Amino acid sequence: MPAYKVGDKVVYPHHGAGKIIRKEKKEVLGQQREYLTIQILYNEMTVEVPTDSADRAGLRRVIGEETVIEVIAVLQDDGSQMPKNWNRRFKHNRDKIKTGDVFELAEVVRNLSIRELDKGLSTGEKQMFGRAKKILASELMYARDMGEDEASEFLENLLDEIAQGRIGKPNRTEALVD
Repeated sequence: MPAYKVGDKVVYPHHGAGKIIRKEKKEVLGQQREYLTIQILYNEMTVEVPTDSADRAGLRRVIGEETVIEVIAVLQDDGSQMPKNWNRRFKHNRDKIKTGDVFELAEVVRNLSIRELDKGLSTGEKQMFGRAKKILASELMYARDMGEDEASEFLENLLDEIAQGRIGKPNRTEALVD
């Protein structure tokens, strides 16, 4: 388990990238435990995570510049197969986001972007797409040392460029079988 310290930039699945602002011991239910307080970037929330279960919660350090290139490659890739049934697809994507893996997150952003282009998204998928983009942009912000708006704009421009290259290509985001 990596040792985290105040000032580290980390990613908490479901909420995005943030900065560890405090590390303190607290007594909860009669037990002394060390907690990390993380200021999440895009929604100004703070999250407290017990240090000893940070890995299980999916907490990890923000990716480096070299990994950004790999994430962009995932976004540019053809879509992977997803269930046709919208609620199975929603659960499939939610589970990918929960992993905290940046490549799984990029896959969700890519697949929802392709689906939006091809068929449109349900209301739930639109919300998920927006949240997934915010989480990814928050990590790109720290990884590329950008401002919040700059990172969102970078991601939107990248997705627009990729979409322009996809227009007219066959759709590959749906599985043939449910």
